Amino acid sequence: MNSKERISQTLNHKQPDRVPIDCGGHRSSNFSVHAYKNLREYLGLEPGTLYVYDVIQQLVIPGEDIIELFGIDVIDLGRDFSLDTSYWKDWVLEDGTEVKIPAFVDLRKQGADTLMYNAKGKPIAIQKEGCLYFEQTAFPRENDAGDDFSDLEDQMHDVMWFEVGAPPAPFGYNGTDLEKRKKSAKDLAHKWDKAVYGLFGANFYEAAQFVFKMDQALYNLAAEPKMMHNFLDKMLEIHMKNLEQYLAACGDELDVLGVGDDLGMQVGPQISPAMYREFFKPRHAALWEYAKKLKPHLKLCLHSCGGIEPLLADIIDAGMDAVNPVQISCEGMDLKTLKQKYGKDITFWGGGCDTRDVLPNGTPQEVREHVLRNLDIMFRDGGFVFQQVHNIMANVPPQNIVAMFRAVREYA
Repeated sequence: MNSKERISQTLNHKQPDRVPIDCGGHRSSNFSVHAYKNLREYLGLEPGTLYVYDVIQQLVIPGEDIIELFGIDVIDLGRDFSLDTSYWKDWVLEDGTEVKIPAFVDLRKQGADTLMYNAKGKPIAIQKEGCLYFEQTAFPRENDAGDDFSDLEDQMHDVMWFEVGAPPAPFGYNGTDLEKRKKSAKDLAHKWDKAVYGLFGANFYEAAQFVFKMDQALYNLAAEPKMMHNFLDKMLEIHMKNLEQYLAACGDELDVLGVGDDLGMQVGPQISPAMYREFFKPRHAALWEYAKKLKPHLKLCLHSCGGIEPLLADIIDAGMDAVNPVQISCEGMDLKTLKQKYGKDITFWGGGCDTRDVLPNGTPQEVREHVLRNLDIMFRDGGFVFQQVHNIMANVPPQNIVAMFRAVREYA
């Protein structure tokens, strides 16, 4: 059974030959560049060129040697852009590490900080001194209470998360860019026997936070429902149009379409189930149904951090096939309960190893035992892809990363 078949089996709730593994298949399952650099040194591997494809989160494209060493079954749609030297430019991280970043990303030093600018020359994010990541600074509708969203697509270019995507960004949806997307997807699918994961995004709840700022977005949902319905209808229109072109270009080569909406926090959902059903479930259902109508073979995976258990029944009912990262340190996210209540209806793409406490702070033996306990719960009857909870952060010891993957591979 190859990797593509293994992922297909588990997404169809059939037992695969071994535990399927994702690390680096999308922007929430990857390595921080610092953790990755330390891992290669620990393993005695050549440093190689460090391609920081996600500048915001400082995520690196894993090398083929790491993918094969750890038996990773999933590949990111955009990774082959690392083969195109014209896509990249030199950059130096805060600690002096020399890396490559996408050439279109405009970073400028300002004293001890680094600012990120969009194509219009507007600062949209900052990496403050001593911080490893960028944070959003521009919120185009923060002080605008109007309900005319005709210029929303243009305003989205002022949002860090929309403007600075991962490869194949900055390609858009014009004829030339679509052809480049199509060729890249075909080349990738023919090169690997891995499951191909295409991260489309299509946020709704997060989009409101990006555009209005979080506190204003939450206020608007409670106090300005008509305005928010208008906003979300416009977002759905934009997502539908882009999805059609995206899948026309590369949908045939994809196995998994990734969408996102962080709905949870440490103690449960950020919004009530009733609010989810009013504002977000109908739009989720419409978009997800359209994706499956366009490409019936596709499986969908929702990235949603936090304690989302009270929303899972509605997420499943809206048509979702898998959920990531399964943040097991949050309220209500007990693996036994999740598997028992929802294991026949949705694939848990994550939850394999806690990245808040265990992976950074445990001993290798504690990491190993933790992973094996989780696999005893999750690896039966399909419906589980092993992934640590979200990205592997900069402070994770390399010996713990090795212990985590060794535990998965030794599991019988």
